Amino acid sequence: MRMAMAAELPDDPEAAVALQDRLRGQVDPTDPAPPRFETVAGLDSAYDEQGNVVAVVVVLDTATLEPIDRATAHGTTQFPYIPGLLAFRELPTILTALEKLDTTPDLMVCDGQGLAHPRRFGLACHLGLLTGLPTMGVAKSLWGNACEPGPERGSMSDILLDDEVVGRAVRTQPGVKPVFVSVGHHISLDTACATTLALAPRYRQPETTRRADHLCRTLLREKALPR
Repeated sequence: MRMAMAAELPDDPEAAVALQDRLRGQVDPTDPAPPRFETVAGLDSAYDEQGNVVAVVVVLDTATLEPIDRATAHGTTQFPYIPGLLAFRELPTILTALEKLDTTPDLMVCDGQGLAHPRRFGLACHLGLLTGLPTMGVAKSLWGNACEPGPERGSMSDILLDDEVVGRAVRTQPGVKPVFVSVGHHISLDTACATTLALAPRYRQPETTRRADHLCRTLLREKALPR
Protein backbone atom coordinates (compact mmCIF):
# COMPACT_ATOMS: atom_id res chain seq x y z
CA MET A 1 0.00 0.00 0.00
CA ARG A 2 1.05 3.58 -0.59
CA MET A 3 1.53 6.35 1.94
CA ALA A 4 -0.46 9.59 1.70
CA MET A 5 2.47 11.75 2.75
CA ALA A 6 6.22 11.38 3.13
CA ALA A 7 7.41 10.45 6.60
CA GLU A 8 9.68 12.76 8.54
CA LEU A 9 11.60 10.64 11.04
CA PRO A 10 13.90 12.82 13.16
CA ASP A 11 16.38 11.05 15.40
CA ASP A 12 16.58 13.96 17.84
CA PRO A 13 13.97 14.12 20.67
CA GLU A 14 13.54 17.91 20.44
CA ALA A 15 12.91 17.69 16.71
CA ALA A 16 10.44 14.84 17.30
CA VAL A 17 8.47 16.93 19.80
CA ALA A 18 8.42 19.85 17.37
CA LEU A 19 7.12 17.57 14.61
CA GLN A 20 4.29 16.29 16.82
CA ASP A 21 3.34 19.87 17.70
CA ARG A 22 3.36 20.82 14.02
CA LEU A 23 1.29 17.88 12.77
CA ARG A 24 -1.33 17.52 15.50
CA GLY A 25 -3.54 20.25 14.04
CA GLN A 26 -4.07 18.08 10.94
CA VAL A 27 -5.78 15.25 12.84
CA ASP A 28 -9.44 14.82 11.83
CA PRO A 29 -11.54 13.31 14.67
CA THR A 30 -14.60 12.71 12.49
CA ASP A 31 -15.94 9.68 10.65
CA PRO A 32 -15.63 9.06 6.93
CA ALA A 33 -19.00 9.14 5.19
CA PRO A 34 -20.21 6.54 5.71
CA PRO A 35 -17.93 4.81 8.28
CA ARG A 36 -17.92 1.42 6.54
CA PHE A 37 -14.99 -0.80 7.48
CA GLU A 38 -14.90 -4.12 5.64
CA THR A 39 -11.24 -4.75 6.37
CA VAL A 40 -9.25 -3.73 9.44
CA ALA A 41 -5.54 -3.94 10.15
CA GLY A 42 -3.84 -4.56 13.47
CA LEU A 43 -0.31 -3.17 13.93
CA ASP A 44 2.22 -4.12 16.57
CA SER A 45 5.97 -3.96 17.22
CA ALA A 46 8.33 -5.87 19.50
CA TYR A 47 11.99 -5.55 20.47
CA ASP A 48 14.77 -7.86 21.60
CA GLU A 49 17.65 -7.11 23.97
CA GLN A 50 19.99 -6.29 21.10
CA GLY A 51 17.79 -3.39 19.96
CA ASN A 52 16.36 -5.20 16.95
CA VAL A 53 12.71 -4.50 16.21
CA VAL A 54 10.05 -6.44 14.34
CA ALA A 55 6.83 -4.90 13.07
CA VAL A 56 3.71 -6.79 12.03
CA VAL A 57 0.55 -5.77 10.17
CA VAL A 58 -2.32 -8.26 10.06
CA VAL A 59 -5.44 -7.45 8.00
CA LEU A 60 -8.74 -9.07 9.03
CA ASP A 61 -12.13 -9.35 7.38
CA THR A 62 -14.44 -7.51 9.79
CA ALA A 63 -17.33 -9.90 9.08
CA THR A 64 -15.40 -13.04 10.07
CA LEU A 65 -12.39 -11.61 11.95
CA GLU A 66 -10.25 -13.97 9.90
CA PRO A 67 -6.92 -12.82 8.40
CA ILE A 68 -6.78 -11.98 4.70
CA ASP A 69 -3.32 -10.39 4.46
CA ARG A 70 -0.23 -9.78 6.55
CA ALA A 71 3.21 -8.24 6.28
CA THR A 72 6.27 -8.09 8.52
CA ALA A 73 9.47 -6.09 8.64
CA HIS A 74 12.53 -5.96 10.83
CA GLY A 75 15.15 -3.38 11.60
CA THR A 76 16.98 -1.64 14.40
CA THR A 77 16.23 1.53 16.28
CA GLN A 78 18.57 4.18 17.62
CA PHE A 79 15.86 6.50 18.93
CA PRO A 80 15.92 6.62 22.75
CA TYR A 81 13.08 5.26 24.87
CA ILE A 82 11.19 8.42 25.87
CA PRO A 83 7.52 8.33 26.98
CA GLY A 84 5.44 10.31 24.51
CA LEU A 85 7.92 9.71 21.69
CA LEU A 86 7.63 5.94 21.33
CA ALA A 87 6.23 6.35 17.81
CA PHE A 88 9.67 7.36 16.59
CA ARG A 89 11.11 4.03 17.72
CA GLU A 90 8.40 2.09 15.89
CA LEU A 91 7.43 4.10 12.81
CA PRO A 92 10.31 3.22 10.46
CA THR A 93 9.72 -0.53 10.71
CA ILE A 94 5.92 -0.26 10.76
CA LEU A 95 5.98 1.83 7.59
CA THR A 96 8.17 -0.77 5.88
CA ALA A 97 5.67 -3.49 6.80
CA LEU A 98 2.72 -1.40 5.57
CA GLU A 99 4.40 -0.81 2.21
CA LYS A 100 4.61 -4.60 1.73
CA LEU A 101 0.85 -5.09 2.13
CA ASP A 102 -1.11 -6.13 -0.95
CA THR A 103 -4.31 -4.93 0.76
CA THR A 104 -5.15 -1.35 1.72
CA PRO A 105 -7.28 -1.73 4.86
CA ASP A 106 -10.34 0.41 5.54
CA LEU A 107 -9.26 0.97 9.16
CA MET A 108 -6.06 0.57 11.17
CA VAL A 109 -5.93 -0.28 14.88
CA CYS A 110 -2.72 0.55 16.74
CA ASP A 111 -1.59 -1.04 19.97
CA GLY A 112 -1.03 2.38 21.47
CA GLN A 113 -2.37 5.89 21.87
CA GLY A 114 -3.99 8.40 19.56
CA LEU A 115 -5.25 11.68 21.03
CA ALA A 116 -4.76 10.29 24.56
CA HIS A 117 -1.22 11.66 24.53
CA PRO A 118 0.43 14.66 26.22
CA ARG A 119 0.71 16.48 22.88
CA ARG A 120 -2.49 14.90 21.47
CA PHE A 121 -0.42 13.10 18.84
CA GLY A 122 0.29 9.47 19.63
CA LEU A 123 1.28 6.69 17.24
CA ALA A 124 -2.28 6.25 15.89
CA CYS A 125 -2.49 9.94 14.93
CA HIS A 126 0.91 9.86 13.27
CA LEU A 127 0.12 6.73 11.26
CA GLY A 128 -3.29 8.08 10.30
CA LEU A 129 -1.76 11.19 8.76
CA LEU A 130 1.01 9.27 6.98
CA THR A 131 -1.38 6.73 5.45
CA GLY A 132 -4.47 8.93 5.06
CA LEU A 133 -6.55 6.06 6.49
CA PRO A 134 -8.99 5.95 9.41
CA THR A 135 -6.85 4.99 12.38
CA MET A 136 -7.51 4.48 16.08
CA GLY A 137 -5.52 3.58 19.16
CA VAL A 138 -6.45 0.80 21.56
CA ALA A 139 -3.93 0.83 24.40
CA LYS A 140 -3.37 -1.58 27.28
CA SER A 141 -2.44 1.21 29.68
CA LEU A 142 -4.04 4.52 30.60
CA TRP A 143 -2.50 7.88 29.77
CA GLY A 144 -4.64 10.44 31.55
CA ASN A 145 -7.37 10.07 34.15
CA ALA A 146 -10.49 7.95 33.97
CA CYS A 147 -13.04 6.55 36.39
CA GLU A 148 -13.39 2.79 36.42
CA PRO A 149 -16.21 1.84 34.00
CA GLY A 150 -18.98 -0.49 35.12
CA PRO A 151 -18.21 -4.23 35.31
CA GLU A 152 -20.36 -5.28 32.35
CA ARG A 153 -19.18 -5.55 28.74
CA GLY A 154 -19.68 -2.27 26.89
CA SER A 155 -19.31 -0.03 29.94
CA MET A 156 -17.23 3.09 29.29
CA SER A 157 -15.81 6.13 31.03
CA ASP A 158 -14.12 9.21 29.61
CA ILE A 159 -10.34 9.64 29.66
CA LEU A 160 -9.34 13.19 30.61
CA LEU A 161 -6.11 15.09 30.08
CA ASP A 162 -6.08 18.69 31.32
CA ASP A 163 -9.88 18.48 31.67
CA GLU A 164 -10.22 17.55 27.98
CA VAL A 165 -11.84 14.29 26.85
CA VAL A 166 -9.17 12.47 24.82
CA GLY A 167 -10.53 8.92 24.82
CA ARG A 168 -12.53 6.32 26.72
CA ALA A 169 -11.87 3.35 28.95
CA VAL A 170 -13.89 0.52 27.39
CA ARG A 171 -14.80 -2.73 29.15
CA THR A 172 -14.64 -5.33 26.41
CA GLN A 173 -15.30 -8.35 28.66
CA PRO A 174 -17.25 -8.62 31.93
CA GLY A 175 -15.07 -8.04 35.00
CA VAL A 176 -11.88 -7.75 32.93
CA LYS A 177 -9.59 -4.71 32.95
CA PRO A 178 -10.71 -2.17 30.31
CA VAL A 179 -8.78 -1.10 27.24
CA PHE A 180 -8.14 2.56 26.49
CA VAL A 181 -9.48 3.83 23.17
CA SER A 182 -8.62 7.10 21.46
CA VAL A 183 -9.00 8.66 18.03
CA GLY A 184 -6.08 8.50 15.62
CA HIS A 185 -7.41 10.09 12.41
CA HIS A 186 -10.57 10.10 10.24
CA ILE A 187 -12.72 8.42 12.92
CA SER A 188 -14.91 9.65 15.76
CA LEU A 189 -14.52 8.49 19.34
CA ASP A 190 -18.01 6.93 19.31
CA THR A 191 -17.18 4.89 16.21
CA ALA A 192 -13.76 3.89 17.60
CA CYS A 193 -15.35 2.58 20.81
CA ALA A 194 -18.11 0.69 18.96
CA THR A 195 -15.52 -0.81 16.62
CA THR A 196 -13.35 -1.89 19.55
CA LEU A 197 -16.25 -3.84 21.03
CA ALA A 198 -17.03 -5.44 17.65
CA LEU A 199 -13.39 -6.54 17.32
CA ALA A 200 -13.27 -8.02 20.83
CA PRO A 201 -16.10 -10.59 21.00
CA ARG A 202 -14.22 -13.02 23.29
CA TYR A 203 -11.10 -11.44 24.74
CA ARG A 204 -9.98 -8.18 26.33
CA GLN A 205 -7.89 -7.11 23.32
CA PRO A 206 -9.31 -6.65 19.81
CA GLU A 207 -8.60 -9.55 17.47
CA THR A 208 -6.45 -7.19 15.38
CA THR A 209 -4.09 -6.60 18.30
CA ARG A 210 -4.13 -10.23 19.42
CA ARG A 211 -3.18 -11.53 15.99
CA ALA A 212 -0.45 -8.96 15.43
CA ASP A 213 0.98 -9.41 18.93
CA HIS A 214 1.06 -13.20 18.56
CA LEU A 215 2.96 -12.97 15.28
CA CYS A 216 5.44 -10.46 16.75
CA ARG A 217 6.17 -12.77 19.67
CA THR A 218 6.52 -15.75 17.36
CA LEU A 219 9.07 -13.98 15.19
CA LEU A 220 11.14 -12.97 18.20
CA ARG A 221 10.89 -16.44 19.76
CA GLU A 222 12.07 -18.05 16.54
CA LYS A 223 14.98 -15.60 16.48
CA ALA A 224 13.91 -14.38 13.06
CA LEU A 225 15.73 -11.09 13.50
CA PRO A 226 19.33 -10.62 12.34
CA ARG A 227 22.00 -10.68 15.03
